[in-house]
Amino acid sequence: MPNPFDDEAGVFLVLKNPVGQYSLWPQFANVPDGWSVALGPEARGKCIDYINDNWKHMRPLDPELPSS
Repeated sequence: MPNPFDDEAGVFLVLKNPVGQYSLWPQFANVPDGWSVALGPEARGKCIDYINDNWKHMRPLDPELPSS
């Protein structure tokens, strides 16, 4: 079974969690608890571009600190 995350023709969402991490997510799959849709549904490439443009720090944000 092919990995749905690698489907170049698939339709995806960009998810974001409360600590500022992003995830590419297939549109057909349920959004996990604690994650919200930041973009989509869109083509895979557009979602990856969005993640690259918006996720500047790989380390999770500290949820106890105020956001800037």
